[in-house]
Amino acid sequence: MCFFLKFWGTSESGFPMAENNLAFIRLKNDYKKIILDPIPNVLALPSPSSLLEWHFVLLGSIDTPYEGGYYHGKLLFPNDFPFKPPTILILTPSGRFEPNKPLCFSMSDYHPETWNPSWTVTTIIMGVISFMNDTAMTTGSL
Repeated sequence: MCFFLKFWGTSESGFPMAENNLAFIRLKNDYKKIILDPIPNVLALPSPSSLLEWHFVLLGSIDTPYEGGYYHGKLLFPNDFPFKPPTILILTPSGRFEPNKPLCFSMSDYHPETWNPSWTVTTIIMGVISFMNDTAMTTGSL
């Protein structure tokens, strides 16, 4: 854990955006919070090549059709995050979402009018879990 905090906090991180960029600052802080207070049944990490790309793995929720499964997802943040929402994709076939197709829900770039800049990476992933366990059909779902 200390390695990651040190790695992401270095001034020579290699990220394409300036370290004083609000998106960089916000996503780095979100990462630190996830390290200190992990999301239950989720592994979430930024890509080593870009802090704007995050990958996460969800363990399927108990008493759902996804129980026992592992589901890989991706968050693609715009340069003007947190003022604009991320693109959200689920890459693993699940029977719920079409793999590698952007999800249509209030926390994604499908509905920027409903986006709230106070939402964090944790909030977004918790929203994905809730959305996955919902049975309503939307764009990106099967």
